[in-house]
Amino acid sequence: MKSIRTKLIFYFFVFVILFNIVSISIYVSSNTLTNSYHSSFERFLLLNSISQSANKLYENTKAYVMEQSEENQAAYYQSRRTMKQEEKRLQDMLSSEEQIQTKNYINLIDNIIYESEITTGFVLRDDIERYTAHLKETESSASYIQETTLHLIDLELTEYQTLYQDLQERNEAFRWFTFFVFTTTVMLAVFFAIWFSNGINKPIQTLTKAAREVSHGDFDGEPVDVRSNDELKLLGSSFNQMRANIRELIKEIKDQSEQERLMKELELKHLQNQVNPHFLFNTLNTISKMAYLEEAKSTSNLIDSTAALLRYSLGDIEKFVPLREEVRAVREYLTIQKTRFTERITFVVEVDETCLDFPIPRLTLQPLVENAFIHGVEEQEEGGEIKLFVYEEKTAVVVVISDNGKGMTEDKVASILNVTKDKAEDHIGHSTGLGVSNVIRRLQLFYRTEEVIEIESQPEEGTQIKLLLTKQFTLPGTGDQEGGNDESTNSGR
Repeated sequence: MKSIRTKLIFYFFVFVILFNIVSISIYVSSNTLTNSYHSSFERFLLLNSISQSANKLYENTKAYVMEQSEENQAAYYQSRRTMKQEEKRLQDMLSSEEQIQTKNYINLIDNIIYESEITTGFVLRDDIERYTAHLKETESSASYIQETTLHLIDLELTEYQTLYQDLQERNEAFRWFTFFVFTTTVMLAVFFAIWFSNGINKPIQTLTKAAREVSHGDFDGEPVDVRSNDELKLLGSSFNQMRANIRELIKEIKDQSEQERLMKELELKHLQNQVNPHFLFNTLNTISKMAYLEEAKSTSNLIDSTAALLRYSLGDIEKFVPLREEVRAVREYLTIQKTRFTERITFVVEVDETCLDFPIPRLTLQPLVENAFIHGVEEQEEGGEIKLFVYEEKTAVVVVISDNGKGMTEDKVASILNVTKDKAEDHIGHSTGLGVSNVIRRLQLFYRTEEVIEIESQPEEGTQIKLLLTKQFTLPGTGDQEGGNDESTNSGR
């Protein structure tokens, strides 16, 4: 059985080899032309630079003759050094035949350097007659160099005309070559596209039609008949099997729905047999009002926080809420703990208000903060600290919960991060019964990614838990991206 993958790989390598050959040919030819042009142009620049340097050498020599200062002396040595460097570059650039042709030019360069040195030497001896004569020779050499430079540039331009004509001819050849490659490539691409598509278009159209029927809820259509010798035949068979499995699954779901309904009714009755939460809330509110009337404001605030936290924790745990609801629950919990621990433990809460409408599963932050209390700082006699930070990054809303408690070992951190659905819970909270593993798993399911939490901890150095609430996700049951509002936001309140 021929596979689509084998066909694609074959066509891919054919085109890659073809384009590599064309690209290498174009590169080699273009590189040759570019090097020729660059070499010619570089010689133009060098000859012009030598002419300017010769004139500058004469001017600096003359300036030193007129005034023997350190500044003029340094300028002279610098111009002489430049002249020698450019002479060396010219000798390295020219071929043996060109060096014969330009021998007089190089001799002129040597002569002006020599005359300038002789001039400065007689200046040091204060021999006016001789340094004046050699200064004139230096001036003459500079003039000869300028005239010879113009002559050499003229010769170079004559050769450059031939090079330019060659460039024009090659450019015309490249134009036709490019047109040929383009035409050939288009024809080959069209040929292979038609040939290849004829083999897969019909089966794909058949599968598309069947998939559209399934998307509209029709699972009883005719089986897909794919006549092909590649993976499309297997795909058709798999699609038929999938549709049959979906029909069976729908039948099983219908059969189980009645049983689940009965189980929910039993569970509801079981909950109704327990203490009515509304009665408990009303009782706590009554106690709070009585404490307020008796001017026991701290007791009243504590009872209000307890009632609010209890009401929030009894909400539907499967629904999501805005981040502000979670932060509010944490603040209520911290109010209770502040009353309990007074000055033993301090709390820091810094929240970016722009992040508070971001959706998050209910009862996520409070269990983590409570875990920091129970397993982090509760046993400390003083100096305990718990921090909560909420801020926004480019792709996620970040929540950081840290403490300076006894910390955890690397093995313990690894065991918490390697959470699965069936993993036994540890670090169970006192108020909600939810542990860290439960929170992690619900976050992974809600945001549809495994990368939702980072834990940094060392024994006796505290723990930091960072939640990465990604913005790119779809709310359960909706098509909205990057969060959104749902009527379940305030459920359970």
